[in-house]
Amino acid sequence: MKKTDELLEKANSLPQGPGCYLMKDKNGRVIYVGKAKRLKARVATYFNNSVKGYKTDYMVSHVVDFDFFITRSDAESFILENNLIKEHAPKYNIRLRDDKSYPYLQVNTTEPFPRLEYVRRPKKAKGVKLFGPYPPGSNISMILRILTKSFGLRDCSLTEFRSRKTPCLLHQMKQCSAPCVQLITPEAYSDELDAAMGFFQGSGRARRTLQRLQEKMQAYAEAEEFEMAGVIRDHILLLDEFLHKSYDQKVESIQSDKNVDVWSYWNGNEEVDLSLYLIRGGLLLGQKNFHFVKGELIEELSDEILQKVLAYYADQEDLTPDLVVLDFQEEEIKDVAEALKLVGDARAVSGHSKTYYPLIEMCRKHAEESQRIRIANADSVYLGLNKLKELLNLRERPRILECYDIAIWQGLSPTASQVVYEEGKASKKKYRYYHLETRPEGNNDFAMMREVITRRLDNGDLPDVLVIDGGVAQVNTVTAVLAELKIDLPVVGIAKSREISGSFQSREIDRTEERLVIPGRTNPYILTKCPPLFKIIVSMRDEAHRFSRKLHHKAESKRVLSTWLDEIKGLGEDTKRKILTQLSMTRDELKVYTVNDLMNYFGIKAPQAKALWMHLHEEEAQ
Repeated sequence: MKKTDELLEKANSLPQGPGCYLMKDKNGRVIYVGKAKRLKARVATYFNNSVKGYKTDYMVSHVVDFDFFITRSDAESFILENNLIKEHAPKYNIRLRDDKSYPYLQVNTTEPFPRLEYVRRPKKAKGVKLFGPYPPGSNISMILRILTKSFGLRDCSLTEFRSRKTPCLLHQMKQCSAPCVQLITPEAYSDELDAAMGFFQGSGRARRTLQRLQEKMQAYAEAEEFEMAGVIRDHILLLDEFLHKSYDQKVESIQSDKNVDVWSYWNGNEEVDLSLYLIRGGLLLGQKNFHFVKGELIEELSDEILQKVLAYYADQEDLTPDLVVLDFQEEEIKDVAEALKLVGDARAVSGHSKTYYPLIEMCRKHAEESQRIRIANADSVYLGLNKLKELLNLRERPRILECYDIAIWQGLSPTASQVVYEEGKASKKKYRYYHLETRPEGNNDFAMMREVITRRLDNGDLPDVLVIDGGVAQVNTVTAVLAELKIDLPVVGIAKSREISGSFQSREIDRTEERLVIPGRTNPYILTKCPPLFKIIVSMRDEAHRFSRKLHHKAESKRVLSTWLDEIKGLGEDTKRKILTQLSMTRDELKVYTVNDLMNYFGIKAPQAKALWMHLHEEEAQ
């Protein structure tokens, strides 16, 4: 019996209720997670003769087994699917790409005399109030500075605030009320903070904030403090300008006290873009954009989009809005609407109504324009990865690339770095260091490359493509190792033209041109022909260099310095570690330091500093 027949037989034994399924490859790794309203019917379609897309067929060709979970409802299957995808990071599930990070205003009310903070990765904690995100170019950081100064709010860190004994210069400039030395009561400070925060809570409260500043300006003028009155006047003008720019698109259909997210999408020729409009206090303040490759869909487009919307809010937790408006019919969003209530207590509605459709149209147009601009500027990583697929004659677009670099100093302390890029972006959690064997012959790049690749292959879970920093010889070394281990894995090398040897060398070549060395190809590929691929490959190479040098310098420093630190009696491992971390000078340079200087510089105690000083000067004492 064929494997697909066995899997079909197993699928036909599944229950008909809702649930999730996990497709596994020959190594037992989960390569795809899906959900279904009827498990039996859905899973069976993968293994029967029903018509499937190329991407689905390719995924199924790698499946040797599957697991399943039963849920009580379709909404629960949405949530479980999201959790399983986060846990297993399956290769064939689509990953959304966010084009940018967005600023937020954060106020931590658990701190004494809270301040206005500009953050891009807001904390998710009790007592933390968040406003935003704000659109690029909104000058939100400038606005926070103006409000902080205008209302005399704390601007220092909590550590500095607690350590102050006298007011700082900002208080003398009348830009801080000096809560650090109790020159303002907590009640009065809270009133000022609320007035500043009101600027971000809808047009009505924002206008009251400006009115409060008008009163401050008038009070300064009456006290004949005309310079301060002029400062407040300038602040008011800047804040008013910000309001007009940020709030010029009034959303009349949205209640002013509601936080609303609007989702729409643009289904292009090659990619799908999702746009999210963020309405806070009844006013449109910002937007986000995501995209993925259309040809990689395994589920229906609507199912993929709704699953990604749920995943977005599952990650946001306490940033969930009051209302989520979706560019789908009411019957299509029933399950995800129930799931959203479970993950964040948000109500979801269809945007296909007279009330919300103008917002949906505006959001959809943003998605279309975002895709058009990105593709027109060749700024899509998918264009680069698809070009790599074409160059290597791969059956699917490579998602995970690994790049290696070796650092060595005079034949000693050789190290290698492994950097990993997923979907064209660095995945730093997967970076690895390798301490390599010091060889008697000194620099032997080929032997060391063989060592690191062999060790890496022992770990399994291989990437889609290996990227090597070097030319033909380095690439041949890696392909030879792969051949010995009977592993079929694409390899490319990145090298400037002067590093390319043999038949690739030409006097007509620009000596600084970046080129991609491909096994079996007569001439290397000039990376500048495809800017998106150039950007990915060159940034990988540079990142591998940076990462490798970082470890190499650390390892070499430790090797050299520990030889004499180990000779000092009375230095424990923690003390030596402190010294190695701080040390940036030679032994001769250290000799000019006194015992007290050594204590302060390294943060060590007197006995250890004295032992270090005596060791440095022991030759002079003999």
